[in-house]
Amino acid sequence: MATALQGCPNSHQDLMAINMHNASGTLVDDNDVGNDTDRRIDPPVNGQVSKDIITDDLVRRKAFRWCQDSIGGAWLQLSSDKDLQIEPVGGGMSNYLYLISLPDGTRPHCSEPTQVLLRIYGQISKSTLDFLVHNSVVFALLAERKLGPKPYGMYHDGRIEEFIKARPLKPDDLRKPDVMDMVAEKLAQFHSLDMPLCKKPRWFKSLVRGWIKDIQNNFASNSTTIARLLKMSPSFDMDTEFNELLKTANDLNCPIVFCHNDLQGGNILLAEKATPLTPRMTIIDWEYGHYNYRGFDLGNHFNEWMFDYSMAGQPGFEWVAANYPSKEMQYQFFRSYLRASGKEEITKADLTSIYKETNTLALHSHFTWGVWAMVQAQTSSIDFDYSAYALTRFESYFKLKKNLPQIIAEANG
Repeated sequence: MATALQGCPNSHQDLMAINMHNASGTLVDDNDVGNDTDRRIDPPVNGQVSKDIITDDLVRRKAFRWCQDSIGGAWLQLSSDKDLQIEPVGGGMSNYLYLISLPDGTRPHCSEPTQVLLRIYGQISKSTLDFLVHNSVVFALLAERKLGPKPYGMYHDGRIEEFIKARPLKPDDLRKPDVMDMVAEKLAQFHSLDMPLCKKPRWFKSLVRGWIKDIQNNFASNSTTIARLLKMSPSFDMDTEFNELLKTANDLNCPIVFCHNDLQGGNILLAEKATPLTPRMTIIDWEYGHYNYRGFDLGNHFNEWMFDYSMAGQPGFEWVAANYPSKEMQYQFFRSYLRASGKEEITKADLTSIYKETNTLALHSHFTWGVWAMVQAQTSSIDFDYSAYALTRFESYFKLKKNLPQIIAEANG
């Protein structure tokens, strides 16, 4: 359990130093960060990976304990978890999110927040110690650089973080020229970061391979989804497809940069206006942040133009294939991105190269989230039709794979 902060912490660093805990409750150091080994916190039992069990009582207990331990101040004066105001926050597809507030009229003792975001990790976010520690380290580093929400407490199964009052972007927003420019500039900023992490592009290789093993070894009930995939593509073999994608990525000679890897509209917050403490646009949810192929991040973002996750009820998403950005729109995005990356003179060859790189690696994005969704279908209790989503991502994958030679030929023309 984290040490309680009885008064006001002296600095943001104090919060991180006190509250950066691994699964054993000890402070994380560099020796805790391993290699590609799949070190499970919750290993499969009888060949099955457990499903998330999230109850109202569990949420209240965690919120009460973590806020008192990690924030202190006025939060310590609460007598029970019944005093908390708790509101589910939509949009989480890997984790369970809640807005936690002090009772109305409660005044902070000093600078502690009156509202925070509680994030309880889903099974896929805490499946391995490496994934968990990496996630916490990236989150803390970005907060230190004023590029993301502040952490107030980190635990092996979740965290307490700053709640940013801003709205997530919707698909229509992503197509607006001013928003496109801001997103492109943000991506360029993150891609230029020098993070103290492994610089090899093993995120796609290691993480997706682990998910494929889970599907093959633990999730027999995915057989229906596999059967429907074979109807789309009779020759489909997940291992063969994955190995081909690895070869394609290696052959591209694409820049390796620090990537978000999941830049959908819900992970981009836009405030009405910038303030001295809060930028106009904030990128959140860095669970999958890692060094990766630049084109994956760009292609993944363009893929997300086709998906709207704001709809209520099943399946939890809407897919509009026609919303994928045209070549002209992509070129506009690339110009903003390359200018923000410090390139003063942008040539046709520059645009052609990044266009081919992006649309080729958009394939890898569809494959990644198709496999991810098949795992989520077996482990997550979030109200979202992951099986339908997996099939939609693979349908997009097969369609793009078929059209990619023509896309590349047109770019060269």
